[in-house]
Amino acid sequence: MKKKKYTFCILMCVQDAMKEYLERKERGELAAQKVDFLKHNILRPVNLTVTKDGGLHFGDVVMLVNMGGENGECSALSINADINSLTKIPSPGIQAQCGISAGRGIHPCIRTAFIITSVDGSPEGSTLHFEQSFALKTTSGFARGLYLTSDLQSFQKCAKKSRLQEVNLNDDGCFLSWWKVVQFDPQERIEYEGRPVTANVKVLVIHCKTNQALAVLGDQVLWTTYGKEYEVTAHTFLVSHKAEQDKNHWILCTSDPAGEGLVLLNRPESVAMDLERTQAKTGI
Repeated sequence: MKKKKYTFCILMCVQDAMKEYLERKERGELAAQKVDFLKHNILRPVNLTVTKDGGLHFGDVVMLVNMGGENGECSALSINADINSLTKIPSPGIQAQCGISAGRGIHPCIRTAFIITSVDGSPEGSTLHFEQSFALKTTSGFARGLYLTSDLQSFQKCAKKSRLQEVNLNDDGCFLSWWKVVQFDPQERIEYEGRPVTANVKVLVIHCKTNQALAVLGDQVLWTTYGKEYEVTAHTFLVSHKAEQDKNHWILCTSDPAGEGLVLLNRPESVAMDLERTQAKTGI
């Protein structure tokens, strides 16, 4: 009798568990369904800006790519959202605070697209200049228009792997989200101050409050929803003669006006020439 009662209880528990599973599946609440939903939305292609004059402008949609140097991999600044970052209010999308990583997929999509946004009243379409403050914002809609943000390193607030200055996405466009583009060659930095920023060439992206450069740490691996990626931090890495290392070098990529895809991928010779100039000037 006791054995039959025990078996009956087990069957009831299994039925209840199956019922709950089917209900969650119908509502799209299973972990696998959430991952599929996240990837389906955040990996949707985005059209980057086609620059007509070769420069960068406020309102341009760009992708930030680090070439990795001799021993590193090419990677793009990416939204590191997981299923815990999802929200349905007021509409499906990611929520602040959200992480940032450097992904190896060099494809323009919601995850890798950032908008050059004015913080000083400069009108949309006007030229971005070296040393001019601006913000980098994700696209609207699913990516929620969040700002790339950083702040002074502390014991409680720092990058998880390296413990250096943390970089993330937030919904507050305050001073912590202000950045500036600086010429990568320190010998020409003063000369370039105030000049228009050229697209698709190497530059430094400096955080205005802390004066630290955006960096990819190729030795700090993150295993994310999207696979093997690298930690992004705000920290200036210098070689012995005070020039920034490859991990601080970024290319603000635009679409190729001559065809589909990126200038970086379709015309790599321009990037190669830029690299040669860097090594000749800095002795790297």
